[in-house]
Amino acid sequence: MKLFRKILFWTHLLCGVIGGVIILVMSVTGVLLTYEKQMIVWADTRNIHIAPPVGAARLPIETLLAKARESQVGTPISITARAGSDAPMAMGFSGGRTLYLNPYTGEALGGGAQGVRNFFHVVTDWHRWLGREGAGRATGRAITGACNLMFLFIVVSGLYLWFPRNWSWSQFKNILWFRRGLPSKARDFNWHNVIGFWSCVPLFLIVLSGVVISYQWAGNLVYRVAGENPPAPPARPANSQSNPNEQPSLENLSQAWTRAEQFSAGWQTLSLRLPNNAEAPLAFTIDHGMGGEPHKRATLTLERKSGEVVKWEGFSRFTAGRKLRSILRFAHTGEVLGFAGQTIAGIVSLGAAVLVWTGLALSWRRWRACRAPRIRQTTEAVNGWRSAKRPVTSPQRTHR
Repeated sequence: MKLFRKILFWTHLLCGVIGGVIILVMSVTGVLLTYEKQMIVWADTRNIHIAPPVGAARLPIETLLAKARESQVGTPISITARAGSDAPMAMGFSGGRTLYLNPYTGEALGGGAQGVRNFFHVVTDWHRWLGREGAGRATGRAITGACNLMFLFIVVSGLYLWFPRNWSWSQFKNILWFRRGLPSKARDFNWHNVIGFWSCVPLFLIVLSGVVISYQWAGNLVYRVAGENPPAPPARPANSQSNPNEQPSLENLSQAWTRAEQFSAGWQTLSLRLPNNAEAPLAFTIDHGMGGEPHKRATLTLERKSGEVVKWEGFSRFTAGRKLRSILRFAHTGEVLGFAGQTIAGIVSLGAAVLVWTGLALSWRRWRACRAPRIRQTTEAVNGWRSAKRPVTSPQRTHR
Protein backbone atom coordinates (compact mmCIF):
# COMPACT_ATOMS: atom_id res chain seq x y z
CA MET A 1 0.00 0.00 0.00
CA LYS A 2 2.86 2.37 0.80
CA LEU A 3 4.47 1.59 -2.55
CA PHE A 4 1.21 2.28 -4.39
CA ARG A 5 0.78 5.58 -2.59
CA LYS A 6 4.37 6.53 -3.36
CA ILE A 7 4.00 5.73 -7.07
CA LEU A 8 0.69 7.61 -7.18
CA PHE A 9 2.21 10.63 -5.45
CA TRP A 10 5.17 10.92 -7.80
CA THR A 11 2.95 10.44 -10.87
CA HIS A 12 0.60 13.09 -9.49
CA LEU A 13 3.53 15.46 -8.98
CA LEU A 14 5.04 14.72 -12.39
CA CYS A 15 1.76 15.39 -14.21
CA GLY A 16 1.39 18.64 -12.30
CA VAL A 17 4.88 19.81 -13.22
CA ILE A 18 4.54 18.85 -16.91
CA GLY A 19 1.08 20.27 -17.48
CA GLY A 20 1.02 22.90 -14.74
CA VAL A 21 1.54 25.99 -16.87
CA ILE A 22 -1.03 24.95 -19.49
CA ILE A 23 -3.55 23.99 -16.79
CA LEU A 24 -2.95 27.36 -15.17
CA VAL A 25 -3.70 29.12 -18.48
CA MET A 26 -6.92 27.12 -18.95
CA SER A 27 -7.98 27.81 -15.35
CA VAL A 28 -7.39 31.56 -15.51
CA THR A 29 -9.12 31.89 -18.89
CA GLY A 30 -11.95 29.74 -17.53
CA VAL A 31 -12.45 32.29 -14.74
CA LEU A 32 -12.54 35.13 -17.28
CA LEU A 33 -15.16 33.27 -19.35
CA THR A 34 -17.46 32.58 -16.38
CA TYR A 35 -20.17 35.10 -17.30
CA GLU A 36 -19.28 35.56 -20.95
CA LYS A 37 -22.82 35.41 -22.35
CA GLN A 38 -24.32 37.73 -19.74
CA MET A 39 -21.50 40.25 -20.10
CA ILE A 40 -21.76 40.35 -23.89
CA VAL A 41 -25.53 40.88 -23.79
CA TRP A 42 -25.14 43.58 -21.12
CA ALA A 43 -22.33 45.34 -23.01
CA ASP A 44 -24.23 45.17 -26.31
CA THR A 45 -27.53 46.53 -24.99
CA ARG A 46 -26.60 48.76 -22.05
CA ASN A 47 -26.94 51.89 -24.17
CA ILE A 48 -29.99 50.71 -26.11
CA HIS A 49 -33.30 52.00 -24.79
CA ILE A 50 -36.45 51.13 -26.70
CA ALA A 51 -39.79 52.66 -25.74
CA PRO A 52 -42.48 50.56 -27.44
CA PRO A 53 -45.16 52.80 -28.98
CA VAL A 54 -48.58 52.31 -27.43
CA GLY A 55 -50.52 49.76 -29.41
CA ALA A 56 -47.75 49.35 -31.98
CA ALA A 57 -46.72 45.93 -33.29
CA ARG A 58 -43.32 44.78 -34.37
CA LEU A 59 -42.43 45.13 -38.01
CA PRO A 60 -42.55 42.00 -40.18
CA ILE A 61 -39.33 40.01 -40.30
CA GLU A 62 -38.93 40.71 -44.02
CA THR A 63 -39.00 44.46 -43.34
CA LEU A 64 -36.41 44.18 -40.57
CA LEU A 65 -34.16 42.11 -42.84
CA ALA A 66 -34.45 44.75 -45.54
CA LYS A 67 -33.47 47.41 -42.99
CA ALA A 68 -30.49 45.28 -41.95
CA ARG A 69 -29.36 45.03 -45.57
CA GLU A 70 -29.52 48.81 -45.91
CA SER A 71 -26.94 49.10 -43.12
CA GLN A 72 -24.29 47.87 -45.60
CA VAL A 73 -22.88 45.52 -42.98
CA GLY A 74 -23.58 42.62 -45.28
CA THR A 75 -26.21 39.96 -45.79
CA PRO A 76 -27.83 38.79 -42.53
CA ILE A 77 -27.64 35.07 -41.93
CA SER A 78 -29.49 34.78 -38.61
CA ILE A 79 -32.18 36.50 -36.54
CA THR A 80 -32.43 36.46 -32.74
CA ALA A 81 -35.22 37.90 -30.63
CA ARG A 82 -35.27 38.13 -26.84
CA ALA A 83 -38.34 38.17 -24.65
CA GLY A 84 -39.59 41.56 -23.60
CA SER A 85 -41.29 44.37 -25.48
CA ASP A 86 -38.25 46.63 -25.05
CA ALA A 87 -35.69 44.11 -26.34
CA PRO A 88 -33.93 44.87 -29.65
CA MET A 89 -33.83 42.47 -32.58
CA ALA A 90 -30.35 41.07 -33.32
CA MET A 91 -29.27 40.34 -36.88
CA GLY A 92 -26.24 38.10 -37.26
CA PHE A 93 -23.78 38.42 -40.15
CA SER A 94 -20.87 36.31 -41.32
CA GLY A 95 -17.68 36.78 -39.33
CA GLY A 96 -19.56 36.98 -36.04
CA ARG A 97 -20.80 40.52 -36.61
CA THR A 98 -24.09 41.62 -35.07
CA LEU A 99 -26.46 44.51 -35.77
CA TYR A 100 -29.25 45.50 -33.39
CA LEU A 101 -32.49 46.95 -34.73
CA ASN A 102 -35.49 48.63 -33.18
CA PRO A 103 -38.21 46.03 -33.87
CA TYR A 104 -40.89 48.76 -34.15
CA THR A 105 -39.15 51.22 -36.47
CA GLY A 106 -36.32 49.22 -38.04
CA GLU A 107 -33.79 51.81 -36.89
CA ALA A 108 -30.22 50.49 -36.72
CA LEU A 109 -29.00 50.69 -33.12
CA GLY A 110 -25.37 49.72 -33.65
CA GLY A 111 -23.28 46.59 -33.63
CA GLY A 112 -22.86 46.21 -29.91
CA ALA A 113 -19.69 46.30 -27.87
CA GLN A 114 -17.19 44.93 -30.36
CA GLY A 115 -14.30 45.48 -27.94
CA VAL A 116 -15.92 43.21 -25.35
CA ARG A 117 -16.62 40.59 -27.99
CA ASN A 118 -13.01 40.74 -29.21
CA PHE A 119 -11.76 40.35 -25.64
CA PHE A 120 -13.76 37.18 -25.08
CA HIS A 121 -12.75 35.92 -28.52
CA VAL A 122 -9.07 36.22 -27.56
CA VAL A 123 -9.67 34.60 -24.15
CA THR A 124 -11.54 31.72 -25.80
CA ASP A 125 -8.69 31.23 -28.29
CA TRP A 126 -6.25 30.89 -25.40
CA HIS A 127 -8.57 28.59 -23.47
CA ARG A 128 -9.05 26.21 -26.38
CA TRP A 129 -5.98 26.56 -28.58
CA LEU A 130 -3.40 28.51 -26.51
CA GLY A 131 -3.90 31.52 -28.75
CA ARG A 132 -2.99 29.66 -31.96
CA GLU A 133 -4.52 30.63 -35.28
CA GLY A 134 -5.17 28.70 -38.49
CA ALA A 135 -3.34 25.38 -38.81
CA GLY A 136 -1.67 25.94 -35.44
CA ARG A 137 -4.98 25.38 -33.69
CA ALA A 138 -4.66 21.62 -34.18
CA THR A 139 -1.41 21.68 -32.20
CA GLY A 140 -2.89 23.91 -29.52
CA ARG A 141 -5.94 21.67 -29.22
CA ALA A 142 -3.72 18.58 -28.90
CA ILE A 143 -1.75 20.22 -26.07
CA THR A 144 -4.80 21.39 -24.13
CA GLY A 145 -6.46 17.99 -24.62
CA ALA A 146 -3.43 16.14 -23.25
CA CYS A 147 -3.22 18.52 -20.29
CA ASN A 148 -6.94 17.99 -19.64
CA LEU A 149 -6.27 14.26 -19.41
CA MET A 150 -3.39 14.85 -16.99
CA PHE A 151 -5.55 17.22 -14.96
CA LEU A 152 -8.25 14.55 -14.71
CA PHE A 153 -5.69 12.13 -13.29
CA ILE A 154 -4.42 14.84 -10.91
CA VAL A 155 -7.94 15.45 -9.55
CA VAL A 156 -8.72 11.77 -9.02
CA SER A 157 -5.34 10.88 -7.55
CA GLY A 158 -5.35 14.04 -5.46
CA LEU A 159 -8.51 12.94 -3.64
CA TYR A 160 -6.84 9.64 -2.72
CA LEU A 161 -3.65 11.38 -1.61
CA TRP A 162 -5.67 13.90 0.40
CA PHE A 163 -6.74 11.32 2.96
CA PRO A 164 -4.18 11.22 5.80
CA ARG A 165 -2.52 7.94 6.64
CA ASN A 166 -3.71 8.16 10.23
CA TRP A 167 -7.44 8.76 10.31
CA SER A 168 -8.06 11.06 13.25
CA TRP A 169 -9.99 14.29 13.66
CA SER A 170 -6.84 16.28 14.39
CA GLN A 171 -5.32 15.09 11.12
CA PHE A 172 -8.45 15.84 9.10
CA LYS A 173 -8.91 19.21 10.74
CA ASN A 174 -5.50 20.37 9.50
CA ILE A 175 -6.46 19.78 5.87
CA LEU A 176 -10.17 20.64 5.96
CA TRP A 177 -9.98 24.33 6.87
CA PHE A 178 -7.72 27.24 6.14
CA ARG A 179 -5.23 28.00 8.91
CA ARG A 180 -3.62 31.32 9.68
CA GLY A 181 -0.09 32.19 10.66
CA LEU A 182 1.60 29.34 8.81
CA PRO A 183 5.02 29.66 7.17
CA SER A 184 5.05 29.68 3.38
CA LYS A 185 5.57 25.96 2.84
CA ALA A 186 2.94 24.91 5.38
CA ARG A 187 0.55 27.57 4.03
CA ASP A 188 0.86 26.26 0.47
CA PHE A 189 0.32 22.70 1.69
CA ASN A 190 -2.76 23.78 3.65
CA TRP A 191 -4.25 25.73 0.74
CA HIS A 192 -3.54 22.90 -1.70
CA ASN A 193 -5.36 20.37 0.47
CA VAL A 194 -8.31 22.54 1.51
CA ILE A 195 -9.10 23.86 -1.97
CA GLY A 196 -8.51 20.45 -3.53
CA PHE A 197 -10.95 18.75 -1.19
CA TRP A 198 -13.82 21.25 -1.37
CA SER A 199 -13.60 21.68 -5.15
CA CYS A 200 -13.01 18.02 -5.98
CA VAL A 201 -16.48 17.03 -7.22
CA PRO A 202 -17.29 20.08 -9.42
CA LEU A 203 -13.71 20.19 -10.65
CA PHE A 204 -13.90 16.52 -11.64
CA LEU A 205 -17.05 17.20 -13.69
CA ILE A 206 -15.54 20.28 -15.35
CA VAL A 207 -12.33 18.49 -16.31
CA LEU A 208 -14.13 15.30 -17.36
CA SER A 209 -16.43 17.28 -19.64
CA GLY A 210 -13.35 19.05 -21.02
CA VAL A 211 -11.89 15.67 -22.00
CA VAL A 212 -15.19 14.74 -23.68
CA ILE A 213 -15.09 18.00 -25.64
CA SER A 214 -11.43 17.55 -26.59
CA TYR A 215 -11.55 13.96 -27.88
CA GLN A 216 -14.04 12.29 -30.18
CA TRP A 217 -13.29 8.89 -28.62
CA ALA A 218 -14.32 10.32 -25.24
CA GLY A 219 -17.54 11.69 -26.71
CA ASN A 220 -18.27 8.32 -28.32
CA LEU A 221 -17.59 6.63 -24.98
CA VAL A 222 -20.42 8.67 -23.42
CA TYR A 223 -22.89 7.12 -25.87
CA ARG A 224 -21.49 3.64 -25.28
CA VAL A 225 -21.81 4.05 -21.50
CA ALA A 226 -25.49 4.83 -22.12
CA GLY A 227 -25.78 1.64 -24.18
CA GLU A 228 -25.97 3.37 -27.57
CA ASN A 229 -23.91 3.47 -30.72
CA PRO A 230 -22.23 6.84 -31.27
CA PRO A 231 -23.89 8.91 -34.01
CA ALA A 232 -22.06 9.24 -37.30
CA PRO A 233 -20.31 12.58 -37.77
CA PRO A 234 -22.39 14.98 -39.87
CA ALA A 235 -21.60 14.82 -43.56
CA ARG A 236 -19.91 17.94 -44.84
CA PRO A 237 -21.49 19.34 -47.99
CA ALA A 238 -19.40 19.14 -51.12
CA ASN A 239 -19.44 22.90 -51.55
CA SER A 240 -19.13 24.39 -48.07
CA GLN A 241 -18.27 27.86 -49.39
CA SER A 242 -21.39 29.99 -49.52
CA ASN A 243 -21.75 32.84 -51.96
CA PRO A 244 -21.57 36.09 -49.97
CA ASN A 245 -23.78 37.81 -52.55
CA GLU A 246 -26.48 35.17 -52.34
CA GLN A 247 -29.58 36.46 -50.54
CA PRO A 248 -31.49 34.25 -48.11
CA SER A 249 -34.99 33.41 -49.20
CA LEU A 250 -37.67 35.43 -47.35
CA GLU A 251 -40.69 33.56 -48.67
CA ASN A 252 -43.35 32.99 -45.96
CA LEU A 253 -40.82 34.01 -43.31
CA SER A 254 -43.13 36.26 -41.25
CA GLN A 255 -45.83 33.61 -41.12
CA ALA A 256 -43.36 31.00 -39.86
CA TRP A 257 -41.83 33.42 -37.34
CA THR A 258 -45.25 34.21 -35.84
CA ARG A 259 -46.04 30.51 -35.63
CA ALA A 260 -42.76 29.86 -33.80
CA GLU A 261 -43.39 32.73 -31.35
CA GLN A 262 -46.77 31.28 -30.43
CA PHE A 263 -45.77 27.63 -30.46
CA SER A 264 -44.12 27.51 -27.02
CA ALA A 265 -45.04 30.10 -24.41
CA GLY A 266 -42.51 31.53 -21.99
CA TRP A 267 -39.46 31.45 -24.24
CA GLN A 268 -36.52 33.74 -23.48
CA THR A 269 -34.74 33.56 -26.83
CA LEU A 270 -36.03 32.73 -30.30
CA SER A 271 -33.52 32.41 -33.13
CA LEU A 272 -33.44 31.34 -36.75
CA ARG A 273 -30.55 30.70 -39.11
CA LEU A 274 -31.68 31.74 -42.56
CA PRO A 275 -31.39 29.07 -45.28
CA ASN A 276 -30.47 30.11 -48.82
CA ASN A 277 -32.65 27.44 -50.37
CA ALA A 278 -36.25 28.61 -50.82
CA GLU A 279 -37.45 25.03 -50.46
CA ALA A 280 -35.59 24.31 -47.22
CA PRO A 281 -37.63 24.10 -44.00
CA LEU A 282 -37.10 26.67 -41.26
CA ALA A 283 -35.46 25.42 -38.04
CA PHE A 284 -36.11 27.69 -35.05
CA THR A 285 -34.21 27.38 -31.78
CA ILE A 286 -36.52 28.11 -28.85
CA ASP A 287 -34.75 28.63 -25.53
CA HIS A 288 -36.56 28.94 -22.20
CA GLY A 289 -33.34 29.39 -20.21
CA MET A 290 -30.09 31.33 -20.28
CA GLY A 291 -28.66 29.68 -23.39
CA GLY A 292 -26.59 26.95 -21.76
CA GLU A 293 -29.30 24.78 -20.21
CA PRO A 294 -29.93 21.96 -22.71
CA HIS A 295 -33.06 20.77 -20.91
CA LYS A 296 -34.67 24.18 -21.56
CA ARG A 297 -33.93 24.35 -25.26
CA ALA A 298 -35.71 22.83 -28.23
CA THR A 299 -35.73 22.97 -32.03
CA LEU A 300 -38.93 23.63 -33.99
CA THR A 301 -38.79 22.83 -37.70
CA LEU A 302 -41.57 24.27 -39.85
CA GLU A 303 -42.48 23.60 -43.46
CA ARG A 304 -41.90 26.91 -45.22
CA LYS A 305 -44.98 27.09 -47.46
CA SER A 306 -47.67 25.66 -45.22
CA GLY A 307 -46.20 26.49 -41.81
CA GLU A 308 -46.88 22.93 -40.65
CA VAL A 309 -44.68 21.43 -37.95
CA VAL A 310 -42.11 19.07 -39.46
CA LYS A 311 -40.38 18.24 -36.20
CA TRP A 312 -40.38 19.34 -32.57
CA GLU A 313 -37.20 18.17 -30.87
CA GLY A 314 -36.90 18.92 -27.19
CA PHE A 315 -34.56 17.55 -24.54
CA SER A 316 -37.14 15.03 -23.34
CA ARG A 317 -37.09 13.39 -26.77
CA PHE A 318 -33.34 12.88 -26.80
CA THR A 319 -31.88 9.44 -26.28
CA ALA A 320 -30.10 8.77 -22.98
CA GLY A 321 -26.71 9.08 -24.66
CA ARG A 322 -27.52 12.38 -26.30
CA LYS A 323 -28.92 13.74 -23.02
CA LEU A 324 -25.75 12.79 -21.18
CA ARG A 325 -23.57 14.25 -23.91
CA SER A 326 -25.52 17.53 -23.88
CA ILE A 327 -25.31 17.77 -20.09
CA LEU A 328 -21.55 17.20 -20.12
CA ARG A 329 -21.10 19.83 -22.83
CA PHE A 330 -22.59 22.53 -20.61
CA ALA A 331 -21.29 21.07 -17.36
CA HIS A 332 -17.89 22.32 -18.50
CA THR A 333 -19.07 25.92 -18.11
CA GLY A 334 -21.54 25.21 -15.30
CA GLU A 335 -24.35 26.60 -17.46
CA VAL A 336 -26.29 23.35 -17.15
CA LEU A 337 -27.31 24.60 -13.67
CA GLY A 338 -27.95 28.16 -14.77
CA PHE A 339 -26.42 31.20 -13.13
CA ALA A 340 -25.62 29.28 -9.93
CA GLY A 341 -23.76 26.65 -11.93
CA GLN A 342 -21.76 29.30 -13.77
CA THR A 343 -20.79 30.85 -10.44
CA ILE A 344 -19.67 27.50 -9.03
CA ALA A 345 -17.64 26.79 -12.18
CA GLY A 346 -15.96 30.19 -11.95
CA ILE A 347 -15.05 29.74 -8.28
CA VAL A 348 -13.76 26.23 -8.93
CA SER A 349 -11.68 27.45 -11.90
CA LEU A 350 -10.14 30.08 -9.63
CA GLY A 351 -9.46 27.34 -7.09
CA ALA A 352 -7.82 25.26 -9.82
CA ALA A 353 -5.44 28.14 -10.55
CA VAL A 354 -4.49 28.27 -6.86
CA LEU A 355 -4.04 24.48 -6.83
CA VAL A 356 -1.61 24.70 -9.75
CA TRP A 357 0.31 27.57 -8.16
CA THR A 358 0.63 25.93 -4.74
CA GLY A 359 1.43 22.56 -6.34
CA LEU A 360 4.25 24.04 -8.39
CA ALA A 361 5.54 25.93 -5.34
CA LEU A 362 5.59 22.74 -3.25
CA SER A 363 7.33 20.86 -6.08
CA TRP A 364 9.95 23.59 -6.36
CA ARG A 365 10.67 23.46 -2.63
CA ARG A 366 10.89 19.67 -2.73
CA TRP A 367 13.34 19.86 -5.65
CA ARG A 368 15.50 22.41 -3.85
CA ALA A 369 15.46 20.32 -0.65
CA CYS A 370 16.57 17.26 -2.62
CA ARG A 371 19.38 19.18 -4.28
CA ALA A 372 20.64 20.88 -1.11
CA PRO A 373 22.57 17.85 0.28
CA ARG A 374 24.15 17.18 -3.12
CA ILE A 375 25.17 20.80 -3.50
CA ARG A 376 26.62 20.77 0.02
CA GLN A 377 28.54 17.55 -0.64
CA THR A 378 29.84 18.91 -3.95
CA THR A 379 30.91 22.15 -2.31
CA GLU A 380 32.70 20.30 0.49
CA ALA A 381 34.45 18.03 -2.01
CA VAL A 382 35.61 20.99 -4.12
CA ASN A 383 36.84 22.86 -1.05
CA GLY A 384 38.69 19.75 0.10
CA TRP A 385 40.28 19.32 -3.31
CA ARG A 386 41.40 22.92 -3.34
CA SER A 387 42.86 22.59 0.16
CA ALA A 388 44.82 19.49 -0.90
CA LYS A 389 46.21 21.25 -3.97
CA ARG A 390 47.20 24.42 -2.11
CA PRO A 391 51.02 24.54 -1.61
CA VAL A 392 52.30 24.42 1.96
CA THR A 393 54.30 27.57 2.78
CA SER A 394 56.85 27.65 5.57
CA PRO A 395 56.35 30.26 8.22
CA GLN A 396 58.31 33.40 7.63
CA ARG A 397 61.21 34.12 9.94
CA THR A 398 61.30 37.33 11.78
CA HIS A 399 64.55 39.20 11.28
CA ARG A 400 65.81 41.02 14.26
